[in-house]
Amino acid sequence: MTTATRIDWTREHCRLLQAIRREFAVTRPFEGLTIGTGIHIEAKTVALLTTLRAGGAQVVATGNLNSTQPAAVEALRAEGVTVIGAQTRDEREHGRYQRELLATQPDLILDNGGDLFARYLDHPYPSLKGGTEETTSGRMRLKPLRDRLRRPVLVINDSPIKQFAENRHAVGQSTLESLLRLTNRVTNGERVTVVGYGACGRGVADNLRGAHAKVSVVEADPVTRLRAHLDGFDTPARDRALSTADVIITVTGAPGVITAKDLPLLKDGVILANAGHFPVEIDAAGLLKAPEVRAVREYEDDLATLELADGRRIHLVARGHMFNLAGPRALGNSIESMDLGFALQARCLEAVATGQVDGTSCVVPVPAEIDAQVADAYLADRYQ
Repeated sequence: MTTATRIDWTREHCRLLQAIRREFAVTRPFEGLTIGTGIHIEAKTVALLTTLRAGGAQVVATGNLNSTQPAAVEALRAEGVTVIGAQTRDEREHGRYQRELLATQPDLILDNGGDLFARYLDHPYPSLKGGTEETTSGRMRLKPLRDRLRRPVLVINDSPIKQFAENRHAVGQSTLESLLRLTNRVTNGERVTVVGYGACGRGVADNLRGAHAKVSVVEADPVTRLRAHLDGFDTPARDRALSTADVIITVTGAPGVITAKDLPLLKDGVILANAGHFPVEIDAAGLLKAPEVRAVREYEDDLATLELADGRRIHLVARGHMFNLAGPRALGNSIESMDLGFALQARCLEAVATGQVDGTSCVVPVPAEIDAQVADAYLADRYQ
């Protein structure tokens, strides 16, 4: 009997990336190029970055806030990927890692939240060809910078495949799984408020409803709020939705969704958790320092209880970080959903490296032909 790791299991089931890796080992689209990335470093990322290495790239990587997994770092380094830094919640330290990465002047950037491209503009260099951006948050950040970037930047999150496979289905599943695993609390009959009804919010709301919770949606956009209503969710006013909730999950991409100003609204025993990319939707620091908080109890698995002066208790998961990936023992989204998304990444980086797209494709969706190529490959693998 042989012993294998979680990373081995993940790579075995990233079947799209396995096929692309075999192809790239022959075609070598990144020969002589350096790819720099700031991405969640976990088991599925190992499959992606080693695929890029097989294509001839020198890969330099750093993590995102609080999601870097030591076993993944070790696996990447063993295969020649340069990993800068370690797991951190300190934004200054995180910024230092990003600056160190950009000092290597990568030819291609695989960004996750727009941090690297934004920092590149502070100290530009001529050899950058372009790259990819993973998230909606990053697209919103980079879109106003198009005139300064003037390079191909393909937004993975704007692919319909990424929207329905990962954002809707996988984020919803991993959020429910993480909530159950970390809190071990019932969902049946509980009142859950989901703040944000984009693709990720729809998935979270659907999965919590499937777990027999009573789900309400808070959404700023009236048309999207109407969609939530027609999808069968309650859409009360924000204050009412927060004040009646047993669980509040934010998934908006916006800062300051839940702050200390909301403490008077929150019911005793409410659980606060964030499934959005950046740890800014729930102002954890502000909540912890609020004058209403008389004591804080820390538990295992990154759970904390804020005891208020009036006797209410507010439970905070993962200090407002993305709890389905940054929390303890996190697995993140399903392997197959990330295999699809990372296949898009690999193909888009290949397109930029080989000149299939130019500066007119600056902060634009994945080309339709790449979407079709990845979809065909996934289905052909399942029905062979």
